[in-house]
Amino acid sequence: MQINRLFQIIYILLDKKSITASELSEKLEVSTRTIYRDVETLSMAGMPIYMSKGKGGGISLLPDFILNKTVLTEKEKADVLASLNAVNSVKPDEKDTALQKLSSLFGKNNADWVEVDFSSWSHGDEEREIFECLKSAILSRKMIQFSYSSGKGESSQRKVCPLKLGFKAQSWYLYGYCNERQDYRFFKLRRIKNLQGLQEGFNLITPPKIFSQSNVFNEEFVNLRLKLSPKMAYRVYDEFSQFEQLEDGSFIAEITFPKGEWVFGYVASFGEECVVLEPESIREEIKNKLKNILNNYI
Repeated sequence: MQINRLFQIIYILLDKKSITASELSEKLEVSTRTIYRDVETLSMAGMPIYMSKGKGGGISLLPDFILNKTVLTEKEKADVLASLNAVNSVKPDEKDTALQKLSSLFGKNNADWVEVDFSSWSHGDEEREIFECLKSAILSRKMIQFSYSSGKGESSQRKVCPLKLGFKAQSWYLYGYCNERQDYRFFKLRRIKNLQGLQEGFNLITPPKIFSQSNVFNEEFVNLRLKLSPKMAYRVYDEFSQFEQLEDGSFIAEITFPKGEWVFGYVASFGEECVVLEPESIREEIKNKLKNILNNYI
């Protein structure tokens, strides 16, 4: 359609500043005569497009015309492009035409100053497939069903009205209404298996904020006081906001963590380089677990 080709010409000119009619015709797969007619159409519509002859000539737009018409500030433009870059990180193999078009519209070619990759080191393709399936279901307002593993290792079948995807604390979550629980729930994407989209629709209101509560997962938390060896310095700086370094190079650090298996898994991730100082109940719990583990190797 001509209207699409006219927009393409504008985007190309915003990006390349100047291009010959033959180059445009080859890129858009039309004749040069059609390109000349399109340029005339754009000019009659009020676009500041012009042609120059001779060496170095071609079809161009007056500099900064569209840029000066935009209502966004320079900072807002940079924020928009950075946000698009971040969102695009969940589908890096796809060509992001929206990012390209807005980069040209804003007159900015340095939109790649930040790179975000939400995928894990392994199972990246599987995560992208789940993400795309959920995105499609959310936008089309269609229900989904899947197998879900709880934090206790229990598996169950779920039928859910998907409302929103969210990223928090290094993990992706699906927020939706669970038919089995008759309530709104969070589902960790890495625990979702055998995901299927259904044709059954739903009509529920999507909340503007899903992480607004201080404890959205209704977990019971405990404050851990740990002693960490100097070898764990990199993790102390990355994971703790409250810590002090002792003269021997070790660290005393504090962190609030959900109770249950989460605690043991986290402490165990430090291996022999970590000692739980407080609370005493957690110390005893870890001692018992380590004894049980040791019994498996006797």
